[in-house]
Amino acid sequence: MAVVLVDAGGTNIGSVRYALQRLGVEAALTADPAAIRGADKVILPGVGAAGPGMARLRELGLVELMRSLSQPVLGVCLGMQLLCAHSEEGDTECLGVIDAPVRRFHEAPGLRVPHMGWNALAPVHPHPLLDGLAAGEQAYFVHSYAVPVGDYTLATSDFGGPFSAVIARGNFHGMQFHPERSAGVGARLLKNFLSL
Repeated sequence: MAVVLVDAGGTNIGSVRYALQRLGVEAALTADPAAIRGADKVILPGVGAAGPGMARLRELGLVELMRSLSQPVLGVCLGMQLLCAHSEEGDTECLGVIDAPVRRFHEAPGLRVPHMGWNALAPVHPHPLLDGLAAGEQAYFVHSYAVPVGDYTLATSDFGGPFSAVIARGNFHGMQFHPERSAGVGARLLKNFLSL
């Protein structure tokens, strides 16, 4: 199975790669359109801001390619947000393969932004990506922007209200948390993605 990590400048690429190695998968880091198009699975990792993330994809000439992929695609953290239509972060037009907005968390008493640390997951729609995930299992988050709950939401988490923790539309999937830092839960969900 050929798995590629899209080299979009995310700082979590090494840890995602290591998490895949623990599952027995060697994922190539690439910005080569032919390698991405020919892969069995494509992962778009990302840590940082939406504007620079999209600028990097544009510089590499990968925007239309990413939109046209038909194999399973997984966006992780910022990568998930880049799959959406638009981010409030820098008023950024994103890939638009999942018709969802990305909005900044509102700070409130007891709610410090960024949302950082372990938080419970709540599955809302059955999907092979969530196989074996029980309500209340924890994943590790670091983010200031989130996707509201919609018909694309597979699982939610809560930070001053529910937000999308896992999303999907067709062959495109996203995890707002870091599966590579989420111990057994993250490993199981990555394995589920590799099995799609």
